Amino acid sequence: MRLGIVTRLCFPALLLSGLPACKEEGPQPPSASDIRRAESLLPASAELRARYERSCMACHAAIDSKAPLTGSVAQWKPRIDKGMALLVKHAMEGFNAMPPKGLCADCSEADMRALIVFMSQEKEERK
Repeated sequence: MRLGIVTRLCFPALLLSGLPACKEEGPQPPSASDIRRAESLLPASAELRARYERSCMACHAAIDSKAPLTGSVAQWKPRIDKGMALLVKHAMEGFNAMPPKGLCADCSEADMRALIVFMSQEKEERK
């Protein structure tokens, strides 16, 4: 009879102690080389580069902003997996800490798409 009580009391604790092993690992924090890469990447197009430098770079090349770093495929993947259309919508309307249009008042949806493709290092054909 006592064994039943001990088992009933200890079994849940035993199960819970194994949960951390099953926990899904979150993305690793960016390394120093990830940060240097984000700071050095620039779009090839001069027009897009100007928009990126004045509107996107301050957050997407700085670790303190918590924005996904430019060129960090791992940080962008969960966002890209939700679809380019949703990313562009969030960029245009603002989402969480990102202000509408990322403070790029003259950016069109096409510009936003191109900037996201550049920053995420994704291929344009992925929608």
